Amino acid sequence: MVNTAESALDAGPKPKTSKLPLLIGVLLALLAGAGGFYATWSGLLFGPTAESHDAAEPAAGPLPDIAFVAITPVVVTLGAEAGSRHLKFTAQLEVAKPYAAEVTLLMPRILDVLNSYLRAISVAEIEDPSAMARLRAQMLRRVQIVTGEGRVRDLLITEFVLD
Repeated sequence: MVNTAESALDAGPKPKTSKLPLLIGVLLALLAGAGGFYATWSGLLFGPTAESHDAAEPAAGPLPDIAFVAITPVVVTLGAEAGSRHLKFTAQLEVAKPYAAEVTLLMPRILDVLNSYLRAISVAEIEDPSAMARLRAQMLRRVQIVTGEGRVRDLLITEFVLD
């Protein structure tokens, strides 16, 4: 019967627990979240934000002293294995402004080098999606050899059509 008496005492009303620890925990979690947000937003945690970076960015300087020399459009027959397909190629040469006249004077030689190179490549090379960067680099190097170092800075392909 002792057990019954003890169980009757345990079944009685439970004392109220304080909700103060729960409220303190929620308040601390909100404060930590707000502090983390502020530290990230202000740039204290992960560096400056895009807004503060834009404000600190210096004004753009003057453009470099460059000129663009147009290359006469080149149409090349790719040969019998390609089914007599044609490649139409148009580009511009980015040159240092003082050398623009010299590069224009060498245009027949540049066209000869480009014609020879484009005629020698296969259709499979042209149709490869990653080929454009390789072809551009090869053509730029050949043009730089013809014109001399330091005159041609870049080759900008404006049209590259396989018919």
